[in-house]
Amino acid sequence: MDLVAMLPWWMGVALAALSYLVLHPIAIRPITPPADVNAMFLQALWRTGAQFGQYLLPIICLAGAGLSAWRRRERGRLVNQATGSEAAQALDGMSWQQFEQLVGEGFRRQGYRVMETGGGGADGGVDLVLHRDGETHLVQCKQWRAQRVGVEVVRELYGVMAAKGAAGGFVVTSGRYTDAARSFASGRNVRLIDGPQLRALLQQVQVAPSPRAAQPAPPPAAPVPPASSPACPVCSKAMVLRTAKRGAAAGQAFWGCSAYPSCRGTRAMDVPG
Repeated sequence: MDLVAMLPWWMGVALAALSYLVLHPIAIRPITPPADVNAMFLQALWRTGAQFGQYLLPIICLAGAGLSAWRRRERGRLVNQATGSEAAQALDGMSWQQFEQLVGEGFRRQGYRVMETGGGGADGGVDLVLHRDGETHLVQCKQWRAQRVGVEVVRELYGVMAAKGAAGGFVVTSGRYTDAARSFASGRNVRLIDGPQLRALLQQVQVAPSPRAAQPAPPPAAPVPPASSPACPVCSKAMVLRTAKRGAAAGQAFWGCSAYPSCRGTRAMDVPG
């Protein structure tokens, strides 16, 4: 259940449905007496396991999906708490588990796929593994209030990065770093994020739509071709004037099909209307 909870909640629901669809036909399949007694025993064993598993596995997957949805809601609550008016006190008042969830949600909202390793306690090893664009980054979370994070922590993460071939790493703390730690991280692919930087990062990725943004925007009006526009060489529809935005012809005008993007027909400007 905990493994399923690491996935998005909808994947847990999908796994529940898939497990039932796979096991139910096995559970209702009649046992055909084979010549070999051992084969018959295996058939009975598979059927018995499927009869229990067709209900047990979906229940476990649905429970994991519910836990995943609850964790997502809890992470959102932590982000709102950390970016509130009492942000500094909010970070200091969190447990190390909540702090790791908060950091993971911040990276998740930046487009990373986040895997929570569970750590080894407040001072454990790598707490989060990030994946994006085919690269892996490692994260250590240090929820230290009074003590500054020293160079030993940064060296430890750098060594794990080298051993696992990670592209980069982050050390995130609610407090501060020593000068030696910042000096060691300088010039290396390790980024140190302290409490104020973490709050700024969370404020940047926080989703806070305004009432105006909540209203659906009207669909964009279709371009109206001028009366003298030529016909598209691909679909014969009227063409409109467009301006190239990139490439060697950037800034130059050309005729483009009014049905774009379903049709990508173009003509040069010297084509008569």
